Amino acid sequence: MSTFITNPRPKPPVAERRPVEREFSGVTIADDYAWLENPQDPDVIAYLESENAYLGQELAATGDLRDRLHQELMARVQRTDMHVPVRIGDVFYYIRTESGRDYDILCRRVGSMDAPEQILLDLNDMAGDYLRLGAWQPSPDHRYLAYTLNETGGIAFTLRFLDMSTGETLPERIPASPWGLAWADNERLVYTGQDAALRSSAAMLHHIGTGSGADTLLYREDDEVFSLNLYTSADREFLFLQSASADTSEVRYLPLASPDTEVTLYSQRRQGVIYSLEHWGDEFLILTNEGARDFQLLAVAVDPAHPGQIRTVILPQDGRLLQHVGVFQGGAIVSGRLDGGSRLWLLDPTTGTLTDVAFGEAVYEVSEGDNRDFTAASAVMWYESMVTPPTAYAIDLETGHRTLLKQEEVVGGHDPANYVSLRTFAIAADGTQVPISLVRRCDAPNGPRPLLLLGYGSYGHSYDPGFNRNALSLLDRGVTLAIAHIRGGQDMGRAWYEDGKLLRKQNTFTDFIACAEHLIATGETSPDHLAAMGGSAGGLLMGAVVNARPDLFRAVVARVPFVDVIRVMLDQSLPLTTGEFVEWGDPRDPQYLEYIGAYSPYENTRAQPYPWLLITAGIGDDQVPYWQPAKWTARLRALKTDENLLLLHTNLQAGHGGHSGFSGAMWETALVYTFLLQALGLASAPG
Repeated sequence: MSTFITNPRPKPPVAERRPVEREFSGVTIADDYAWLENPQDPDVIAYLESENAYLGQELAATGDLRDRLHQELMARVQRTDMHVPVRIGDVFYYIRTESGRDYDILCRRVGSMDAPEQILLDLNDMAGDYLRLGAWQPSPDHRYLAYTLNETGGIAFTLRFLDMSTGETLPERIPASPWGLAWADNERLVYTGQDAALRSSAAMLHHIGTGSGADTLLYREDDEVFSLNLYTSADREFLFLQSASADTSEVRYLPLASPDTEVTLYSQRRQGVIYSLEHWGDEFLILTNEGARDFQLLAVAVDPAHPGQIRTVILPQDGRLLQHVGVFQGGAIVSGRLDGGSRLWLLDPTTGTLTDVAFGEAVYEVSEGDNRDFTAASAVMWYESMVTPPTAYAIDLETGHRTLLKQEEVVGGHDPANYVSLRTFAIAADGTQVPISLVRRCDAPNGPRPLLLLGYGSYGHSYDPGFNRNALSLLDRGVTLAIAHIRGGQDMGRAWYEDGKLLRKQNTFTDFIACAEHLIATGETSPDHLAAMGGSAGGLLMGAVVNARPDLFRAVVARVPFVDVIRVMLDQSLPLTTGEFVEWGDPRDPQYLEYIGAYSPYENTRAQPYPWLLITAGIGDDQVPYWQPAKWTARLRALKTDENLLLLHTNLQAGHGGHSGFSGAMWETALVYTFLLQALGLASAPG
């Protein structure tokens, strides 16, 4: 007679309850796990490390699956590769990567791409635990390179300068936002500085070779709900300073050649009116939602003393969202959205006629590339779909003719014909049709299939159906990938966003639930086969949905989830809080306090069964501090009534975006996929 001994499951960590009451903005909040908010407390780090160790013990049941997935994900990417060059005058700047190295290399060639290469920034030689390149701009004479670096994983960046003629890195190290760098001339640069809450708030003029203490303030945005961005007109005639919240903006401008002159306000901010400026010929172009919810394009003479009559360049059209106008000397390209998808149009500079840049697939993503040469006769654009890898074209601005520049390679081969992409619609609680984009293998069996449903639904961010190279590891193991285009994004236009924010935020959550129910009702999947995933504000979505309908899902992944909404929105000392009032509402107002309190995941965690849960955090994250997912995990452990896996993974060397290096990023993706495959019963599926 044989005796079988089974190893008992490891015991999960339990965070100690230390009840406290704290007051934020006049509101008292009770919290059992507030002590986890102190990263200097050794007990906090010990708890996070114990959760990481527990995760490793639980995933050990999958054997070497994570290692195999990591190698699979790494092997699918052509690491010795070069991005499409960015042409500025007769200089070509480009980023390339090398096999066996984790970080990008920024290079240039002068005259043509056949000229000798000059390596400008090799991030592999510069990286510590974390490094990410933000914005970069060469001076007009191409001597200096201004660039921003993130070395923490948080919001803070540092502005640096490279003398490209000598290879010398200049001593200046200036705290700066990555949202805007503009050379005024060959020696002076305008950048955006940050306040104590890391809000982009000031336009500063810096002279190469001087300390930041000598920098000149051009303009400061004092309203804490607004952030400041700066950019130049495409023809480099004007510098624009745009103060903006999520629903209101105003723009100041000055001649770029004279940045120390007084700025001119174009049009004073009015609640709900959003506009931006561009310069074309002798006119300002105004992209605005005034009198046009989905925006229209206007033009007016530049002369502020005699502005003349405003004329309409592109008439407004309900459901056609205009988002950006990229102008060139001989034409323009307009990006926006129509019928739930991203779109590009060519704009005739003389007639205002829009010509659609059309593609054959029904579900796809298209965007303007990094175009910085005003005199170019063609623009770089990118196209991809859920089955087509990212593909760059040069599109002639006059004829619309497209020339293939590059299609990203999938090492090992990828045949789009092996997959099918489609769109379906769920019916939301109020009768609204909510689009869902899906992709699966053509040979997927009939009947309920494993399915991963993705969602975000905040800040007007549209979740486009682009190509997910990593997800091939799920698709080829039988998982269908779906995107819920829920309200709170701008997938279907500006109204789609407005119907999923503030006192209509619950639409975001009920839309996602409706999408899950639709996929179950139509036989695409079942509750035992359905997983969901979202990050940041999409992690809030996961938390709200899993509290409301845990029965719909087998597993949920919440990446760096924004789950302690009331506490964060009451604390104006935290980064981002004040600017978020127009997204979530100000809980100092009892109406918003009650509304947010009805969905905030941390407060609404209760004694009920939950699906399998993987929650992630980053110790350097100041967008969603690590303590939000940590506290939520602790509360879930104390209250949930099931024995399903609950795992917390905290990256102790990174922030909101996870690992900055290639291998580390793939390792984190492999972790998520291992969890999902284990939860869906596919850990042993061939891949």
